[in-house]
Amino acid sequence: MDYPPKPSRGSRVAVISPSAGLPAIFPTVYELGLERLRKEFELEPVEYPTTRVMGASPVDRARDVQAAFADPSISAVLASIGGDDQLRILRHLDPAVLRANPKPFFGYSDNTTLLNYLSGLGIVGYHGGSVLVQLGRSGEMHPLTRASFEAALFTSDWFELTASADYSDEPVDWQTPAYASIPQPMFPSTGWRWHGAAGGAVSGRLWGGNIEVLTWLLAADVVAPPPPGAIFFMETSEDMPPATEVYYMLRNLGERGWLSDCPAILAGRAKCWDRLNQLGPDAKRAYAEDQRAAVLRAAGEYAPDAVVVLDLDIGHTDPQLVLPYGGEARVDADTRRISVRY
Repeated sequence: MDYPPKPSRGSRVAVISPSAGLPAIFPTVYELGLERLRKEFELEPVEYPTTRVMGASPVDRARDVQAAFADPSISAVLASIGGDDQLRILRHLDPAVLRANPKPFFGYSDNTTLLNYLSGLGIVGYHGGSVLVQLGRSGEMHPLTRASFEAALFTSDWFELTASADYSDEPVDWQTPAYASIPQPMFPSTGWRWHGAAGGAVSGRLWGGNIEVLTWLLAADVVAPPPPGAIFFMETSEDMPPATEVYYMLRNLGERGWLSDCPAILAGRAKCWDRLNQLGPDAKRAYAEDQRAAVLRAAGEYAPDAVVVLDLDIGHTDPQLVLPYGGEARVDADTRRISVRY
C-alpha cells in the first residue's frame, strides 16, 4: 500500500459525485461546503461535469473519476456525498490510470466502493469527509471532525483519534431556512466501548467501510480482499439495517475467512435516526444496543482474540473521524488509545 502525495494550502482539489449528484438538489448546503474548503482550508475546489447532475450515467461518472485522477493540477479528490449506485462505475474505470496517478480520495458510505477499489490497486484512501455532510454541516464543522480532516488532508504523520463528549445522528434538515446559521443539536456521548483482549497494542492496515456497501461488492464479486492481519472497521448507514442483518453481513465476511486474523475490530456508532425513520429516544437506545450485540456476537464467533471497539466516531454520525483506508493503525486496549497514520 502506498500513501499518495498530499495537497498543500492553495492546491486545486477535485469535487466529484461518483454516486449521486445531490449538489443539484441541495445547492445551499453544497455551496457552504465549497466555501469552507476555500476559506478554512485554503483549497481551490474544481467541479466536474456530473458533480451537480442527478441521474448521471455510470459511464459519465466514471469519466469524471478518471479525469480527476489524471489531471496533474489536481492534488486530491473529494466526493460530494455518497449514494447507492457507485458499484456500477467500476467496470468503466481504467485501473492503469488510477495506479499511475495516485491521489488522496476522501469519501465514505457508498464511497466505500471506490476506497476499496483503490486499496486493491495499492493506494491508500480516506474514509470520511464529504463536502455536503461534514464540510456543509450547519453552524460550523465539529472541532474533532475539522482536526481529523485537516490532518488527513495535509499531513503524513501519526494522529491520535479522540472520543467525542457529544454526538448527533439528527442533522438539521437541509431545506431549513437559514440552515447555515443553525447550530447542530448534540447529545451526550458515553464514549467508546472496549471489549476483548488486553496486554499491549496491536497494529495493522485498515480495511472495511460501510458494511452494507461491502456486502454489495461481495455479491457482485468485485471486492478487494483485506491484507493479512488487517484491522477491520465498519459503520452502518441511514438505511438503519436491523441487527440481525448486521450480524449476517459480518457472518458472510467471517465465512470468507476475512475476520479470523483481525487483531482489532472497530465499529462506528450506529446511526439510529433518519428523516424517514425518526426513532424516539428509547427506540434509539434499543436499536444501538442491538447492533452492538450483533457485532460482538460475530466477533466472538470469528475473531475471538480481537480487540473490539464499539461506538467509534466514524461513519454516518457526527462528529466524524477520518480513517486511512489501507493505511496503518494502532489500537491499544491497555491505554484505550487509537492512532492512525495519515
